[in-house]
Amino acid sequence: MDDKRVEQLKRLPKIDLHLHLDGSVKPETIRALAHQQGKALPEGNHLLSRMQIDEDCADLREYLSKFDFVLPFLQTAEALERVAFEVVEQAANQGCIYIEVRYAPLLHTKEGLCVEDVIGHVREGLRRGERQFGVIARAIVICMRHDRYDRNEAVIRAAASRYGDGVAAVDLAGDEAGFPPKLHRPLFELARRLGLPVTIHAGEAGGAENVIEAIAHLGAVRIGHGVRIDGHSEAMELVRSTRTPLELCPISNMQTKAVSSWEAYPLKRFLDSGIAVTVNTDNLTVSGTTITLEYIMLMRHCGLTLQDIGKLIRNGAEASFLEEPLKTGLIERVNRQLAEQGL
Repeated sequence: MDDKRVEQLKRLPKIDLHLHLDGSVKPETIRALAHQQGKALPEGNHLLSRMQIDEDCADLREYLSKFDFVLPFLQTAEALERVAFEVVEQAANQGCIYIEVRYAPLLHTKEGLCVEDVIGHVREGLRRGERQFGVIARAIVICMRHDRYDRNEAVIRAAASRYGDGVAAVDLAGDEAGFPPKLHRPLFELARRLGLPVTIHAGEAGGAENVIEAIAHLGAVRIGHGVRIDGHSEAMELVRSTRTPLELCPISNMQTKAVSSWEAYPLKRFLDSGIAVTVNTDNLTVSGTTITLEYIMLMRHCGLTLQDIGKLIRNGAEASFLEEPLKTGLIERVNRQLAEQGL
């Protein structure tokens, strides 16, 4: 791809709806936090290798193991506010104008913080980033697949108490193959009763039936990943007919082996089928990616045009969990800025 095209991609108003906080921590921040907290780091210059996946990644479970190294440093108010602020900064550097940052509060309660504390401190970090960088940032609160119902229930109730106050939705994440979505119907029935929008990680390490389950029984109005509905007529029709947006994360999907090759990546087929596709980063550090790089790889390997990228960005604005009237303003801004660039 020529430099002119890359520069145009950099100028586009970008949206990232699937962005994990703990997968997007900068290595230099871990060094600073380790120093502040008196915690040891590995010898030498191998920090990034502990945080970033390599090309030999076998599957989602190996990919998720990278979070185990980072999480011990994200157990304090100061750490959470810092990394939340810095993820907004990283998004701003890529030209993002709106992001949704997701995280699992239960993973940050090992040293005394409660779930409500975690949600509050992430909110403060995101708000500080909003003020400094002009990026609108909202949070998606995650329940973990492997955890007990009562612990996840506490997360749902805490998220509901902050809904509209920085929290935009709830999610289910973790080992999809080991803990399929049907195990969590009661939990997300509670989320619906409390009025929380729901997105579910599905169709990444599990089959298309998990996407059907998430929409039909867990109330998902968006699907995290969903690449494995490709070729499954019932799932594809359900996603298309319900206008359920897919939060695709191409580079991550390749790394976790959710898709076998770039040639097999189904994004263009989804677009052509009328599915509401969005493109996102998943984990800036773990995947070694940026939203601009995601677009470059799609244009390089999947035949997408700049017009297709514009469509993906518009889909992202329309699929956002941003509250009104800000959402209408976001859509108008995206349409205006894309039109200024001939898209």
